[in-house]
Parts: sequence; C-alpha cells; structure tokens
Amino acid sequence: MVSNSSANNGVMGFSNLEANNKGNTITCSDTTLGADTMFYQADDFIGYSHIQNLTPKFKPFNKEIASTIISACRVSTSNQYDYGNKYNRAAMRKTKIQLPTKDGQIDFEFMESFVAELEAQRVAELEAYLSVTGLKDTHLSLEEEQALLDFDKIQWDTYRIGELFDRVKTKKLPYKAKNLPKESKGQFLLPCLTSSFNNQGLNYFVPKDGATILKNVISIPSNSDVYRAYFQSREFTVLSDAYAIKWKSSNTNITPQQYLFFVSCINKITDLAIYSYKNKLGGWNIVQNKYIQVPIRDNQIDFKLMEKLVSAIQKLVIKDVVEYSGKRYKQQN
Repeated sequence: MVSNSSANNGVMGFSNLEANNKGNTITCSDTTLGADTMFYQADDFIGYSHIQNLTPKFKPFNKEIASTIISACRVSTSNQYDYGNKYNRAAMRKTKIQLPTKDGQIDFEFMESFVAELEAQRVAELEAYLSVTGLKDTHLSLEEEQALLDFDKIQWDTYRIGELFDRVKTKKLPYKAKNLPKESKGQFLLPCLTSSFNNQGLNYFVPKDGATILKNVISIPSNSDVYRAYFQSREFTVLSDAYAIKWKSSNTNITPQQYLFFVSCINKITDLAIYSYKNKLGGWNIVQNKYIQVPIRDNQIDFKLMEKLVSAIQKLVIKDVVEYSGKRYKQQN
C-alpha cells in the first residue's frame, strides 16, 4: 500500500487485497511539498486516493529511466512548494524537467547506462564501508540470541526523561533554511538540524564557524508535524525548531547502541499520531517531564541488555543489505 510517506518508497504496509495499480511506474503524492514522495514502483500496488500513478507514455521504461526522471523532478521542484502551495496534480502537469538527449530525442540508452554505472560505484563503496565498519559480520553471538529469546521476560521500570538527559545549549545561527544549500558546498559543510523528519532532520548545511558542533546525542523536533527523535552519530549543529539532548550522568558513558535503545523508548511517547502542527507536542520544557519505560536488572537500568538487543537487531536488519551488496558486487566484477 503506497501512501504520501517520503520513506520506504512510500510503502506504508501490505494487504491481501487486490492491487488497483500496475507496477513499473512512478508514484507521487499530491499533498506534499515537492517531489520528495516520488518513487519508482516495480510491483503492482494499492494506492491511496491522493497518490498519483504516473504511467509512462513511452517504451522502454524501467527502474533506471524512472530514477533519472525522479531525480530531474526533485531538482526542478526544489524549494518551489510549501504547505500553502503544495505539489498537487496541476503542479505536476506544469513541471518541466531536463533530460539527456541525442539527435533531438531523449537518450534513454544513456540514462540506463549512467544509472547502472552509478549503482556499480555505490555498491563498491557499500562493500568497502561494510568491511571497514565490521558490519559484514551478521552472525548473532550467544548473548545476542539469548537477549532476543528473553525479550518477553524483560523487567521494565519508568523514568522521567529529564532524570536521564539534559538539553544541550547551542548558539543561535543567523541563517534561514530556505537560503541554505541542501548539499555540502564550499564553507557550507556542517549538517544542520531542523524540524524535518527526512534524513534525520539534517537537510541543510551551514559553515562550521560560529556553530555549536554536536555528535553522539539525540535530536528531537520542537515545532513539527512529526516529533520523531533520532540518534545523531555524526557532527551536526542545530538551526531551528529542534534541539539536542545528551546523557546526564557524568559517572557513566553510554554507547551508540544504548542511545539507539533510548531513542526507541522516547519515540513511544513523542512520535504519536495525535501530535501535529495543530496539536503540538512542545519543546524540552514539555518532553523532559514525559516518562519512558526502560529495561532494569536488580533495580538498575540494564545497559548490557540494551546493548545486546540493539546489536542483535542491527545484525538482523543489515543481513539483507550485506547479502544484496555481496551478490551485486560479484555480478559486477
């Protein structure tokens, strides 16, 4: 089922109902701010009422050609639409894009070969990344297996978020998001946080000079339609409508896996459908007084269990990626 989501190719779930749209096509929501919900759909699918099924008027058509067209649409519509001027059906019809041509005709052959070349390059980079980070090891240890088996036996306790985390103070930056580049460019090389839930809220870049540089903290929107927390493992700074929190205790340091576990606990009480621009969750003054449940052992937070659970889940999630990367890498070499 395809919705207006900008994640997971717009797929929000699966159903045993008969598909009402054919695959090998492009979908896009007519309630969004641009082409961020435009995706290639290989298989037949069920589309919600606001989903536009863009069927090609030409052949051949495939994933490579669709990817080129989608990228061109996203470039063409960048920063043109907002909540008062949405990328609806009429706007889609008027959208003009640039595509490669040869002898006065769209060069589909070039589009296919170019995207295939890019994919080969990215697969090679992915293989190298998986090797360097150790993520190619997807074998569960005995402790990780046991942590998964014992999940239903976990003892939980309730903690106020403000007991565990402090808000990080950051310098106010003199920039507006609409004037900033969406890619690292020149001195604009530091990702900055806004209220967006796309790309973990990091969709713009600012100079490092004068910015408070953060890393290994949790980010939370303060003025958004979606109040989803993220663990930020790389350097960034805060621009607007969001903030960062860090582990409060100076006696213990927590690992990235433990941070990720806390993020899931926080999102259970912040990332809810009841919150929106009309019904805001609020900022840290509200969130710090919310309560979350975390696993305990001997009346203490069970950090070891949190570590093993997240490690196990990471391995299970990355397993398909490792297998895909290895298979594609062998096919291309």
